[in-house]
Amino acid sequence: MDTERHPDGRVTTERRGAILLMGIDRPEKLNGVTPRMWSELKDAYTLLDEDPELRVGVLFGHGKHFTAGLDLPRWSEGMKERGSAPRESSRVDPSALERVCRKPVVCAVRGITYTAGIEWSLAADIVVAADDCRFSQLEPKRGIMATAGATLRFVDRGGYGNAMYHLLVVDEFDAAEAHRCGLVQEIVPAGQELSRALELAEKISALAPLAIQATRESARLYLREGEAACVARLSDTQERLANTEDAEEGVRSFVEKRDPVFHGR
Repeated sequence: MDTERHPDGRVTTERRGAILLMGIDRPEKLNGVTPRMWSELKDAYTLLDEDPELRVGVLFGHGKHFTAGLDLPRWSEGMKERGSAPRESSRVDPSALERVCRKPVVCAVRGITYTAGIEWSLAADIVVAADDCRFSQLEPKRGIMATAGATLRFVDRGGYGNAMYHLLVVDEFDAAEAHRCGLVQEIVPAGQELSRALELAEKISALAPLAIQATRESARLYLREGEAACVARLSDTQERLANTEDAEEGVRSFVEKRDPVFHGR
């Protein structure tokens, strides 16, 4: 794990086999995100995407809170000109609005999970929430709007009415309500969210990585382009997977009645 601590916070990375832990680390400021931290988070997601030894990411917050969102005074001037800025394609976007990570991410949230924290979890594939979570998409209280995915993904996950209730009323809601709306998939006692996220990541990392990535891309294609586009690619994708070494290993392990060992080839 990285050891140097910058006054503007940092994002830690730690490898555990095929899993990359990515930690938001500024607990003295409720993990409020600075531009430096945002850049480091992009680097972490890019590492996950590009390193062939890594199969799954786990995103979490150091301390007792996931994140209070952007440290707004550090961002306000840049926001005034961001609309004319070119989109970045060289690094992965943790919000999945620009370059998208090809590998799955499990997100562990705890305590205060505001604004960008909700949007990063919505961009992840599976979210485990501690039972002490407090969610709020509170940008309109600051005269701005959510621009890292909440206006589309909250609608997709929770339905239009639930999304508008929380995005327009700008309330604070708990883990049970987030679960009801589909924003989180599991609720666990506070302090157990990271270990549970790691358990899920380990299960995913033991499966055939090419098949996992293809499954994820098929689902995201459906969200982006609809049923017809998704269906049109199913057969070709299955043919490509069936011709991999991992598919051969899957058949062998079935015949030999043992757990498969996949290599992503």
